[in-house]
Amino acid sequence: MIRNKVHIMRMSLIFMVLVMVMLLHFKQTVYAHAYSASYTTLNLTQSETEMIYTLDELSVIELMGGDINADNKLDQEEFNAVKARMEATLKENLTLKINEEIKAWTQLISLDLGKQGDTTKLILKAIYPPAAPSKSISLLDTLYTKDAKTNYVNLLTINYGSQKGTEALSGNFRTWSLMVTDKDYTSFPPNIQQLHTGEQTTNEESEPTNSTSGWYSFFKLGMGHILSGYDHLLFLFSLLIARQTLKQYATMITAFTIAHSCTLTLTVLGIINVSPMIVEPAIALSICYVALDNIARPTVSHRWVLTFLFGLIHGMGFADILKEMNIPKSELAVDLISFNLGIETVQITIVTLLVPLLYLLHRYQHSRRFVVVGSSIALVLGGIWLIERLVTV
Repeated sequence: MIRNKVHIMRMSLIFMVLVMVMLLHFKQTVYAHAYSASYTTLNLTQSETEMIYTLDELSVIELMGGDINADNKLDQEEFNAVKARMEATLKENLTLKINEEIKAWTQLISLDLGKQGDTTKLILKAIYPPAAPSKSISLLDTLYTKDAKTNYVNLLTINYGSQKGTEALSGNFRTWSLMVTDKDYTSFPPNIQQLHTGEQTTNEESEPTNSTSGWYSFFKLGMGHILSGYDHLLFLFSLLIARQTLKQYATMITAFTIAHSCTLTLTVLGIINVSPMIVEPAIALSICYVALDNIARPTVSHRWVLTFLFGLIHGMGFADILKEMNIPKSELAVDLISFNLGIETVQITIVTLLVPLLYLLHRYQHSRRFVVVGSSIALVLGGIWLIERLVTV
């Protein structure tokens, strides 16, 4: 009897530690968005290098302040007040090098707020010197490096002649580089104007070669995306905490994986396009529903069906960060698979660690209480997210 109580106390402690970790993560993300995302396009020509950099509006407010009326938006007057500081910050943190020599932009074409779809973003357009043949060109992004709490990613697209490349700069991996060969250079358009009008000359001897591959950076991005997606993690925890057999766990996780992989792919390909104003509240609602199901039913059954349906919604949420990136068709499959594998790696790791602990927990007569308590906490957090997202939209 005493031995059983000791085991129960141990399992209680483990369970409460898990809950506290989730609560701490939640506390960090209530007042800020989970991911700060920028999108950069580098256009390489024989006479100049063009950079187009965009950053979400909330990130600008986090970096510069200026939101006087506290509506999480910047009107033109508010932006004008912080514009000079924002320009200096970008100039300091976006470092372009040619042959390891730092190059400042030769012309700042524009820096302003603009609408892209349903969102407002900061848009920077600047001109840098060109990359010559047999010279290297690199981009270092150090934005947010001193802020460990912010999950920042710069999704980079590089257009160089007949080729395109993609890279995800995040975490400690913040540098992209390319060695420009003579063959590459001959396929570069003469200038930016001809690049945008499509009037570039072609060299019949210059055949397209393999573009730069950022598959590993997308793999790490997928891992970071789910680790910072506390709503996805809480949904997964709510699914797992209910008492189930190994077969039920395996079927449920498989259903979730297939579902979110399908909608992730379809969303990035542009085949389906559901607004975040629908997807984000629906993700919070999925947490509430599963938590209520755990509380109402001591024994769950056919959960894989429910998981598949909600997995379709979560896949759209996973895709948000990639939707605006112009990934070349030649790299799309590899980048998507790499991103999804990063998500699955974290998901499988979590399941592998949690399921044995939950099996030990469910061996004891008081395990039902912990399921109810854990699900109640998930219900409260999911409810807060749901209200917050409904109010925001």
